[in-house]
Amino acid sequence: MAEFPLFHDRHDAGHQLAQAVLAELASLGRIQASAQPIVYALPKGGLPIAEPLAQLLHCPLDVVVAKKVTRPENPELAIGAVTADGHVIRSRQECFMQLDNGTWRSALQQAQTKAQEQLTQFESVRPQVKPQGAIAILVDDGIATGMTMAVAARALRAKRPARILICAPVAPKHMVQSLEHWGDRVIILASPESFFSVSRFYGEFHQVEMEEALECMKRGNQADPTLKS
Repeated sequence: MAEFPLFHDRHDAGHQLAQAVLAELASLGRIQASAQPIVYALPKGGLPIAEPLAQLLHCPLDVVVAKKVTRPENPELAIGAVTADGHVIRSRQECFMQLDNGTWRSALQQAQTKAQEQLTQFESVRPQVKPQGAIAILVDDGIATGMTMAVAARALRAKRPARILICAPVAPKHMVQSLEHWGDRVIILASPESFFSVSRFYGEFHQVEMEEALECMKRGNQADPTLKS
């Protein structure tokens, strides 16, 4: 049985994850040698995880903004997910599939609007990079339902990267296999059977505010010599 917490905080988890990703990239051989890695964080919690990874790899740090689609009466319960640019997945659970179209469309539009508003806040610090032909390393601070990670991977796949690596410090054991459907490689440091919540595996798990997220992105991109300061 694992001892808790597994990680002191997000930065600790990010440094541990960075070493695992570096080892995985080495195994890609010629693909890794010919394709630029780009780290993509799911904000805001994914950015403190992604920052040390981008610094270690000396590569750009960007974001893919995805939001849960939720029912009005239960904003914590995900019935789907959507990215700022309109990629969508919907829960296959029968109780959610029975929602009337009006309820679904309204919830979807609200979630996409939130994603678009958040993406706008990152525009001034985003690197001018494209995932086509790159190794896209998609990072979050943990994976619970997997829907935001899945829709973010779908959005990246549409832009034709050479490979997508789905990376997180922790995810439920049953989730790992399904994540392999969305990414070419899945790198999870811990995959316990008993999960409950991502925060359970961190000693300190504060809410990441936008100011902190923006600073993580700025610092993460300072290590990339191809980017202008």
